[in-house]
Amino acid sequence: MVVKETITAAELLERLRFFEAEAEKAYGRMYDARPGSDLAACYSDAKEALHEAIGFARRLGLSRETKRLEKRLAEIKMIYRRQFPA
Repeated sequence: MVVKETITAAELLERLRFFEAEAEKAYGRMYDARPGSDLAACYSDAKEALHEAIGFARRLGLSRETKRLEKRLAEIKMIYRRQFPA
């Protein structure tokens, strides 16, 4: 028997906020991470969490929120490339 989970809009919004917060934590850890794999892992975690948040924003039909999160993702990518060159 398969039980389908029903997720409410409030739960989706809660998950969006959770992943956004996780992205910001990972971004903050980038500044304390050792160059190399530790830094790359923090950067990857930040991007992955923002992608999750963007997905939830899209599922909720929150176009302004989606754009805001996409802009933040682009900012983090730009900062990483400028401040932490390979």
